Amino acid sequence: MSGKRVSVPPRWIVRLAWSVHRGLHRISGGRLALRRPRHGRYGLMRLTTRGRRSGQPRSVILAYLEDGPNLTTLAMNGWSDGEPAWWLNLLADPAAQIELRDGTRPVHARAAAGAEHDQLWQRWREVDEDLDAYAVLRSTPTAVVIFEER
Repeated sequence: MSGKRVSVPPRWIVRLAWSVHRGLHRISGGRLALRRPRHGRYGLMRLTTRGRRSGQPRSVILAYLEDGPNLTTLAMNGWSDGEPAWWLNLLADPAAQIELRDGTRPVHARAAAGAEHDQLWQRWREVDEDLDAYAVLRSTPTAVVIFEER
């Protein structure tokens, strides 16, 4: 752990940033909102799930890393408590679609466990040295989500 004290911005700032990012995606046709990961930097993808109550498509832009043919992300809600709606949707129905800079793909989501979780968490630590400090702000563990192509 970095030992550094971190803080999360107020919820309204996080929600505003998410809205702006979605707007950039919509206005630019995805050109300005999505990116591939590079050494030391995560990529940005658009995930579309089926709403667990409404049954309607729900989209969100998330950070991701590549793990061989799979993609991984962290199920956190802006580092605030509570599970993100997209993760709850995937727990109800793990089938989803991911949009990347170079196209879309159907995926199946699952939570990493055991050694696989530890290995992927370490990969995320390499991208964000404050990962553990942010994670302790949450009262529940943060799932590492793996997207496998269907």
